[in-house]
Amino acid sequence: MLRLENVTKTYPNGVIALNSVNLNIEKGEFVFIVGSSGSGKSTLIKLIMQELKVTSGQLYIEGQDVTHISRRKIPKLRRKMGVVFQDFRLLDKMTVYSNVAFAMKVTETPARKIRRMVPTVLSMVGLGKKMKRYPNQLSGGEQQRTALARALVNNPHLLLADEPTGNLDPKTSWEIVKLLIDINLRGTTVIIVTHDSEIVNAMKKRVVTLKDGHIVKDEQRGDYGYEH
Repeated sequence: MLRLENVTKTYPNGVIALNSVNLNIEKGEFVFIVGSSGSGKSTLIKLIMQELKVTSGQLYIEGQDVTHISRRKIPKLRRKMGVVFQDFRLLDKMTVYSNVAFAMKVTETPARKIRRMVPTVLSMVGLGKKMKRYPNQLSGGEQQRTALARALVNNPHLLLADEPTGNLDPKTSWEIVKLLIDINLRGTTVIIVTHDSEIVNAMKKRVVTLKDGHIVKDEQRGDYGYEH
């Protein structure tokens, strides 16, 4: 699903965010990326999303070399990905239904398919009865579920979650993580960047630890084991 070969990312100010990183993530894996602030986690996500370009090395997504992909081809590549952020990024003036439908309209999905798919995905995340609500009428957990539905509606091969539980209480955080596990069991590769040591330690999934732009640990049944 994802392969980085000696990937380095240097910012214009000279900061080396990632330094000769090698990483291989197979289809269907569930992987946590952990590390303190400034370790390179966000840079890694932005490289995968093609918000940033690598400075050197090679980046492959589903076997396709995207290291020097043209800007024109990025939207098509992103259709294979769903992305969930800490701050939800919902459109305030749109209902739950419209927020999710919007993600399909952007990819020029036929209206008939949108009408069929959106309620299905919202039911899957437990929001089937809240389709007509607006974001400000939802709890934080419900907003994140809406964001998750939006990320899933185009049936992505890869789901990137950047601090998906960062703004949520522990109980709601677990609900979101359980949804991510369900999504993974359906075959989607899930990569989660998180500071939530309790969730990481309880899950016993693969954990990749970054420190100062290097991978310092990569364990199949890992834990959140770096110095804070």
